[in-house]
Amino acid sequence: MNMHDSFPTSPLRMLISAIKNRQLILQLTKREISSRYRGSVMGVAWSFINPLLLLAIYTFVFSTVFQARWGASTAVGSKVDFALILFTGLIIHAFCAECINSAPKLITSNVNYVKKVVFPIETLAPTSVLNALFHLCVSLSVLIAAQLVFYKAVPLTALYFPVVLLPLVLMVIGLSWLLASLGAYIRDIGQITGMVTTALLFLSPVFYPISALPEEYQGWLYINPLTAIIENGRATMLFGQTPDLHTLGISYAVGIVICCLGFAFFQKTRAGFADVL
Repeated sequence: MNMHDSFPTSPLRMLISAIKNRQLILQLTKREISSRYRGSVMGVAWSFINPLLLLAIYTFVFSTVFQARWGASTAVGSKVDFALILFTGLIIHAFCAECINSAPKLITSNVNYVKKVVFPIETLAPTSVLNALFHLCVSLSVLIAAQLVFYKAVPLTALYFPVVLLPLVLMVIGLSWLLASLGAYIRDIGQITGMVTTALLFLSPVFYPISALPEEYQGWLYINPLTAIIENGRATMLFGQTPDLHTLGISYAVGIVICCLGFAFFQKTRAGFADVL
């Protein structure tokens, strides 16, 4: 029997693995979160402090030093508005960046799991993504608290935010499988992902609205999958708008395809992991 036959690549197998190993994934996620802050005086509070500190720095630089405003409208001209709009984009990008940057080392840093024949190593990618999702939820709670403090309310459309975020979760799980596999064979992948996520920060509408670009470039920005997620995320969390169904549908299609392809690539290449470690 071919060595790869024992590692099915179908989307059905991906779903079966996720359901079968759901308790293991949750246990590994809890352990990753607790180990990250073990021995720290502030503990999990750093999850709140880090995004707040970044928010304060970026807001000061862009709204005070550069006198930036979000578009031409004065409706979103205050520093508070600018800060919350900026923070929403940063939350989404940070989630994506954390997943992508940690993915290349998922196999090389878990040699003991890889060399255990019975351990389902495909669970390492979902575990990493859930870990990043925990930090996103912490940052999201900071955003909601800020809205309650400054505006006394959060729009009901915020309930759509998980629907907006799900395609990005699918995307980064697929990318994590792909990058974890590549990282096992090509150790330089980790250096490349750092540059890519930094580029994504400035090639996504995090610090500026799409309308700030010349019209001929605005369409190109939507090639970046983060663009639609960030735009729909702001619409639901801040502006009281429902997500754009067209861009949301495309996001789901892209997310599902990347997730399935990433799993298939991981399954096809996993047989050689133990040999290269």
